[in-house]
Amino acid sequence: MVELDKVKRKLGPGVTFFCNHFHAAAGSRMALWGPSGCGKSTMLNLISGLLRPDSGVIRIDGKEIQKVSESGLDAYRAERMGFVFQTFNLLAPFTVLQNVILGMRFADVIPEKEWKPRSLAMLERVGLAHRLKSKPGTLSVGERQRVAIARALANNPKLIVADEPTGSLDPKTADAVMTLLLELCEQEQVTLLLVTHDKGIADRLPETFDCSGLVEEATS
Repeated sequence: MVELDKVKRKLGPGVTFFCNHFHAAAGSRMALWGPSGCGKSTMLNLISGLLRPDSGVIRIDGKEIQKVSESGLDAYRAERMGFVFQTFNLLAPFTVLQNVILGMRFADVIPEKEWKPRSLAMLERVGLAHRLKSKPGTLSVGERQRVAIARALANNPKLIVADEPTGSLDPKTADAVMTLLLELCEQEQVTLLLVTHDKGIADRLPETFDCSGLVEEATS
């Protein structure tokens, strides 16, 4: 499903990201784990096409995305990927239901007549059927992340990329959110790549990839 082969990206003077090889099978749930600054988020940004490699090959579901145009990458992300971030990225003026529907509207991969019923179904699955008309500012941080998870899965993506999704949550809420995310990805048969610096979180996923050493600094 996801493969990196000899991928290199210059990050700054004397600082380079390099991944010789990485592979995540379809349907796998894998933690990209390691200390701050080791290259976890850079790797996720390369996989999602938000960063371009200077060299090497990145294959997602058989497509070499380093060859795809910017507009093509925008469409590819909308059609094939779902995103969960530490900061939630919800739109404050809109309700919980509207936030999920807007995600589907921008992607335009699900027929319009299915936007509302699918959004309702996903919000029920994350336990927020009673919060449909609420604005993000009235939600707890755990509820906001549940909305973000519902939005990420609503378009029926093949790949979910999650960058420190529990980083803003207290331990109890983080545990509940992780349980929900893992259960939903398994049920939907979605590949999950999750970045974390927390070994306890990483150990909850069936597979881990140690990102230590992906970023190299030239020595003078």
